[in-house]
Amino acid sequence: MDTQSHGPAGAASPGRALRAHLFAGTRPEIVKLAPVALALRAAGAEVRLIATGQHHDQRMAGDFFTGLGVEPDARWTLAGDESERVAALLGHALAHFSTERPDVAVVQGDTWTVPLTTLAARRHGVPVAHVEAGLRSGNPLSPEESNRKVAAALATVHLAPTEGAAANLRAEGVPADAVHLVGNTVCDVLRASAVPAVPPADRSGILVTAHRPGTVDTAERLTALVAVVRALADRHGPVVFPVHPRTADRLAAFGLTDRLAEHPGIILLQPQPHRRMLELIAGSGLVVTDSGGLQEEAGWFGVPAVVLRESTPRPEGVALGQALLAGLDPARALTAATTLLAPAEQLRIAAMPCPYGDGRSAERIAGLLTDRHHRGLLALREPGHVPEEIPG
Repeated sequence: MDTQSHGPAGAASPGRALRAHLFAGTRPEIVKLAPVALALRAAGAEVRLIATGQHHDQRMAGDFFTGLGVEPDARWTLAGDESERVAALLGHALAHFSTERPDVAVVQGDTWTVPLTTLAARRHGVPVAHVEAGLRSGNPLSPEESNRKVAAALATVHLAPTEGAAANLRAEGVPADAVHLVGNTVCDVLRASAVPAVPPADRSGILVTAHRPGTVDTAERLTALVAVVRALADRHGPVVFPVHPRTADRLAAFGLTDRLAEHPGIILLQPQPHRRMLELIAGSGLVVTDSGGLQEEAGWFGVPAVVLRESTPRPEGVALGQALLAGLDPARALTAATTLLAPAEQLRIAAMPCPYGDGRSAERIAGLLTDRHHRGLLALREPGHVPEEIPG
């Protein structure tokens, strides 16, 4: 790619379209960056979408891109154990930016794709926009917390989903003019899906998901998860449990699969297509999960959630009583489920506005990035250089 005609990475020139490269590694990143890619293209930007290969299993990625109206322009392949995959991802990212000089690299969330792509982009002078910036769980053992903080240190534009997330960034010293409250792009996907909310009287059962390493990677914690699921099925079944490939592997390795499969009130499923998963969320009386994305989706549909963690980077639902923290304690999970399944709580939460966004976040992001590009405000510059704004 000839970068000489465009000047330094990130430098704007009058009348030239923004060049944005988006990097999606996992299923949630695909979901949340798809509307950004579409909105940027609608705003006239030149967009490249790169699948970094963190979710390589067809059950997790599969036709997700097509179903969301986008296709990756490049796919990276990662193989081996975690150290080999991390090294390969960083190698791909460094190689990408050694030949490509977009005006901005866009990353989302908190997986390995975020810090590694951000480091590679900054190594080659490419500014970074971080979608879903500013989430904090306060858990020092969370790898995702570390990834988010690396992005906070290096990103040029911080796209916060909630006022709480924006406040976290400002409190950590991120300049206020670099922090922008835009909402969560998952709500754009939910709005576009047209999957309807289901009245509480027509909902049934409990939907369970679990995939985080801290939930499933040790026999002790996975045994506790199985106990939680069985207790919920005993008291409030049926329980529908789409099993993540990672969780399925660990259940088999620790000899726990039959503890779930033999229970008549537990329905084990393969990972579901995106739209079917949304329908399951909307039609359930309760979601029980360790997933941040499902907390957001449940909030959109007015479905209560029990969070199988001691902390969450999405405290808005907890503050409103739409979600309750239970850890992996069967007694706490059962108490929380009983509370949230009460008819009065079902009606209260169903009437609650979604605390995470209004479904128009990608439009705000596209407008913000294209505006900053045309005004010459995306480019990285040495200290002391005052950019001259380009009229537009």
